[in-house]
Amino acid sequence: MALHQPSGNWRLGLVLALSTAALWATLPVALKIALEEVDPYTLTWARFAFAALVVGIWLGARGGFAPFRGLPRASVGLLLLAGLMLIGNYVFYVLGLHYTTPANAQLLIQGAPLLMALGGILVFGERYNGWQWLGFAAIVAGLLLFFGDQASHSPAGGRYVLGSALVAVAALVWAVYAMAQKQLLNRLSSAAILFFIYVLASVVLLPVARPASLLELDGLHFAALAYCAINTLAAYGAFAEALAHWDMSRVSVVLALTPLMTVGAVEATHALAPQLITPERLALLGWIGALLVITGSAVTSLMRDKPRAA
Repeated sequence: MALHQPSGNWRLGLVLALSTAALWATLPVALKIALEEVDPYTLTWARFAFAALVVGIWLGARGGFAPFRGLPRASVGLLLLAGLMLIGNYVFYVLGLHYTTPANAQLLIQGAPLLMALGGILVFGERYNGWQWLGFAAIVAGLLLFFGDQASHSPAGGRYVLGSALVAVAALVWAVYAMAQKQLLNRLSSAAILFFIYVLASVVLLPVARPASLLELDGLHFAALAYCAINTLAAYGAFAEALAHWDMSRVSVVLALTPLMTVGAVEATHALAPQLITPERLALLGWIGALLVITGSAVTSLMRDKPRAA
């Protein structure tokens, strides 16, 4: 199977990647609120089921199911792999978020786009020039400083370690999903791929979910749940299209901005409704790390590649 090549429309890819980052940055806040009343499995099932319904209606209206006919066995295997990995990512992330703060969870999950970037280079043959490698190193250093600052403000003990470990597993399986998703774009549209994954996830999670409990939610927690569901649809749609137009390694470094956007989202939510969420605390070390991440992301994303040899 030939490796997928992006369209080359890097400006559209950049806009889509930034949109994905903004959506994922606000997601932990809504998840944290929803988890007060909804268990992780039911919450994750509801997000997938809503997305499957909407994407299914959209594909049906456009005749988007035709590409599934005659799909090679290798592509079916990749679809199953991508689906199982994304299910794992959702479940492990929500479980980890239960034990840590939104900013910490978003910081740790940045292992995913960094692993995705390495996958783009090692598996898909994407290349970095010297400036881009320097930017990549700045991102890694910035995230480590940010993590050190956040860890110093987090409660010690088994809960923090457990939450961190769960989010780390979520990052690993997400990187595998992203590489499978990119390769599948040779055979299927991003919407068709996501529809299959959403349906698979809805079926797999249904035995452990409690859909009836969603009818008991008050207005606040139902609104948080609804935002999580809509966010799932919009964020992964934008992410899949970003991969169609831009290199995986470039998309990944834009997503490294997500934890910084999360800090802003937490602060804004706390300012509007202090009772909903505790504000994040950043010391000088954390701000230095944040500056490194922003600078590194800009350099790595926007510096053009050196011309490749013919």
